[in-house]
Amino acid sequence: MIDYSIIIPVYCNSQTINELYETINEKVLKKNIKLVGQVVFCDDGSSDNSFEKLIQLKSKYSSIKIIKLTRNFGQVPAIYSGLTNIESKCYIVISADLQDPIDLMNQFLLNHVTKKYDIVGAERVIRDDSWLSKIGPKIFYTLIRKLNFPNYPPGGFDYFLISKRVRDEIIRMNQANSFLQGEILNTGYKAKFIPYRRLKRLVGKSKWTFSKKITYFIDGILGYSFFPLRLMTVSGILIFFFAMFFSFYIIFSKFIGYGTFPLGWTTLVILILFLNSTIMVFLGIIGEYLWRTLSQTRKKPKYVIDKLFD
Repeated sequence: MIDYSIIIPVYCNSQTINELYETINEKVLKKNIKLVGQVVFCDDGSSDNSFEKLIQLKSKYSSIKIIKLTRNFGQVPAIYSGLTNIESKCYIVISADLQDPIDLMNQFLLNHVTKKYDIVGAERVIRDDSWLSKIGPKIFYTLIRKLNFPNYPPGGFDYFLISKRVRDEIIRMNQANSFLQGEILNTGYKAKFIPYRRLKRLVGKSKWTFSKKITYFIDGILGYSFFPLRLMTVSGILIFFFAMFFSFYIIFSKFIGYGTFPLGWTTLVILILFLNSTIMVFLGIIGEYLWRTLSQTRKKPKYVIDKLFD
């Protein structure tokens, strides 16, 4: 069996593919001569010439495998296509944008092979990004730590190694709207996180858009926590007591002759807007849970493979 497989989701990364593989080949594959490794590129329906470049690379190197999906399913489904269809003793997942240090894989393998860690992640402690790109993830990771996973690293992790048994567990879970990092930590296996600096993107533009980040954030919160439902219950109770207090206030004010009645429309409009907006938010939360239940019961595939090049 292959000792380690490096899973790389590819979506319009034609400008970085060659340099990425050459660096992996020099800094990882050739340095770990006692281990058998391979690189698995998962083309997520790229609209540029990424796939053509992958085919050219494969014609030169036998250590490359390619999984071509029929369309763009998203980064996480692309990763799942590699994890599910490739057999290996362990798996390393890295993005194709050259923002993560390649040689960190050697530390991953060292901690896994010699120290028997099933999960080895790279925690981003410094990011060469804009302040807006830093604040959003910081809020998200804080909420994830508070609500779902106390052991989630404060800087987050997208670059990691998992053992085969961790892979087997997350595939067995078969979550419809998966939060991959949460599924990895949810297995409970021994984990280690290595701090590193995430570099600024020098080539191309990130396809990890704001809307995709929000969707992934919602999946991470709702997929592993009943806190939003509990928040709805508590908020409903608080609103009920507020309404009772306000009703008693109006009755008492009218009884002692304080103020002019009927009360002004401003108060009424504010209350209507407040209560209606609260109801809409809660209905949205219920809808999110119902949608996830529907997605899970339908068992819709996360991805569809067009071709697999061994």
